[in-house]
Amino acid sequence: MSRTPEFLPLSDDAVVAVTGPSGRHAALIEDAFKVLLETPGGGVKITGDVKGRSSAKRALLALAERADAGHEVVEADIRVAVGEAHSAGGQASPRAVRRGAVSPKTKNQAAYMEQMARHPLVFGLGPAGTGKTFLAVAQGAGMLLRGEVDRLIVTRPAVEAGEKLGFLPGDLNEKVDPYMAPVWEALTDIMGAEQLRRRRDKGEIEVAPIAFMRGRTLAHAFVIVDEAQNCSRLQMKMVLTRLGEGARMVVTGDPTQIDLLNPRDSGLAHAVSILDGVEGVAVARFTSTDVVRHPLVERIVKAYDADAALVATPR
Repeated sequence: MSRTPEFLPLSDDAVVAVTGPSGRHAALIEDAFKVLLETPGGGVKITGDVKGRSSAKRALLALAERADAGHEVVEADIRVAVGEAHSAGGQASPRAVRRGAVSPKTKNQAAYMEQMARHPLVFGLGPAGTGKTFLAVAQGAGMLLRGEVDRLIVTRPAVEAGEKLGFLPGDLNEKVDPYMAPVWEALTDIMGAEQLRRRRDKGEIEVAPIAFMRGRTLAHAFVIVDEAQNCSRLQMKMVLTRLGEGARMVVTGDPTQIDLLNPRDSGLAHAVSILDGVEGVAVARFTSTDVVRHPLVERIVKAYDADAALVATPR
């Protein structure tokens, strides 16, 4: 297959934007499309196979358009452009290529991944299907595989936040697993069943209900608190204060889908309200436009949002 270089004329501002600080943006594009980017002056030279050059060119043109319009180009923009170029090129979508690099499909998802890489505590808020949990699992699994953390710990309220697991048969894992099915599916897709089994057997991957976090210090771990809208305020404070040295935590949930008997007891919205803006804390907010499941899911979410707004409107 031909690897003839192709020159793409770009403005100076666009070249600076797609190169990025210390060449970071260019490196992301090169890695995504298996090409080599050079900036001999007046544009970018792209070397690679035909398919790679074509996809890289699409991403570069999208980024150049943003730069030429006077907008700042950050790493999140690079990831979005890469994802869109993959899709436009007829390649398998980043979400479909599970066992490997996971790429965001919307701008909010890209910002979320960047926040998880930079902040010790991130809240991911939004409706079902926006990738909150999947991307958190991908981030945690990636850090575990790279040796950046020693453990991946996933916790969530079980049995509608009641923690009433005693009547179920089996040991702790057998009791909790049914409630962790979405997480296990994501881990299997990302890591593969065999590696997941090995890591779980070695204790590097752990799942437990919120109640089992009490009294622990979670050091050098990536912790995911899923379905956090069903945590009480006391549970939320308890789990947030488990963070130890070298640990990171991602708290995901949908504040509009609370299963607690008293929705006002939910700790998720309360925690965000008092921690948003605190150093080291980031908040990612998703909307129906970030839904990456079946297109009908986005329309369903919008319909429910519209109905909720109508009910809340004073008559």
